[in-house]
Amino acid sequence: MRIATWNVNSVRARVERVVAFAQREGIDVLLMQEIKCKPEQFPFQPFEDAGYTVEAHGLNQWNGVAIASRLPMEDVQTSFPGMPGFKKGYEGDDAPLEARAISALIEGTRLWSLYVPNGRGLEDPHYAYKLRFYAALEQYVRDELSKDPQLPLALTGDFNVAPFDADNADPSIVEGVTTHVSPEERAAFFALGDAGLTDVVRPLVPEGFTFWDYKQLRFPRNEGLRIDFILGSPAFADAVEGASIERDERKGEGPSDHVPVVVDLNFDEDDDDDLPMIFG
Repeated sequence: MRIATWNVNSVRARVERVVAFAQREGIDVLLMQEIKCKPEQFPFQPFEDAGYTVEAHGLNQWNGVAIASRLPMEDVQTSFPGMPGFKKGYEGDDAPLEARAISALIEGTRLWSLYVPNGRGLEDPHYAYKLRFYAALEQYVRDELSKDPQLPLALTGDFNVAPFDADNADPSIVEGVTTHVSPEERAAFFALGDAGLTDVVRPLVPEGFTFWDYKQLRFPRNEGLRIDFILGSPAFADAVEGASIERDERKGEGPSDHVPVVVDLNFDEDDDDDLPMIFG
């Protein structure tokens, strides 16, 4: 199985490019973020013509997530237990949920497409929302792996955190000044590791960014951020046999500001002896 996660930054604006990438690279499951449309506005036909079935979750022109799969999807979910909502000025615990999560069970593997809140500013209510989102996500992972430690589970998407200093080459992103690199955000991200997940791409692709802002020639200067990840449970990580960050997708006409992150999986136990020893 070959999966990819990609913040497409408006699927309607880039549908031809997105579908062409999926076909060219032989992607079985494409997990998308920031589709920026309601399901009834989603451009299903080009995906279907290319052999994909799509499940989309969007509420307005912001956020939105989707999964396009050449394989059967089961048990589609559009939130995880405890997922917090957000509404500016709303102080209750039952704020409306945003379209930031979608999941499906595909060939026994639970895959999530996640668009983690940006945070906006260190003093902004959206920052506290971001940390609540992470805390709920951590608890969800703990609960799922407690119930079934052998579950192949992956959280994929735009996590809006650069976990390590080397993941940030954007001079406008500064610790103590902006989001994405604060100690609290990084701790929240690393807590997913404590809950049982592994960044399955970094061992194979130790360097590289996944996002370059459109402003200030960030891409030509390679002033990027690594904020898009595929985090997998032990059963998922053990099946990884290849990974890549598709930097070239930031080039050309009308690109997204993010690029796809790809993982190749082999769950065939008969071939275990032939798999690379990625995690020692």
